[in-house]
Amino acid sequence: MERKGFISKSLSDTWDIGEYIGNHAKRGGLYTLYGGLGTGKTQLAKGIAKGIGVKDWLYVVSPSFTLMNFYEGSCFDMCHVDLYRIEGEEIEALQIEEFLQNGIVVVEWSERATWWHGAIRIDIKAIDENERVVTVFES
Repeated sequence: MERKGFISKSLSDTWDIGEYIGNHAKRGGLYTLYGGLGTGKTQLAKGIAKGIGVKDWLYVVSPSFTLMNFYEGSCFDMCHVDLYRIEGEEIEALQIEEFLQNGIVVVEWSERATWWHGAIRIDIKAIDENERVVTVFES
């Protein structure tokens, strides 16, 4: 398993890290984000969207209430999922795997599910109010 670590000292750094991830993304990639409330999962997703060519990447928002948001990129599309408010069979009903055919899927609150085989895991840990450690695990 390959592991890459990044340090973010600002919102802009988090976007840049996400953009780097998006620039290296491949169609069919499943990105599972792990981190506590306020650690920057949605901000990282914005950067990933920028990296795959989503024109209005700054308008990527957490799909906490809609569960899924879709963004069209110039490389391929992104399905952004938030599992914070759902569990168990409700997660399976989302049929996330179907979206991997047309692009990538970025999942916030991934710890609420256990079926992420082949996913690229991204851990975000807050060091203080501004600094984050972002670790990407690729299998």
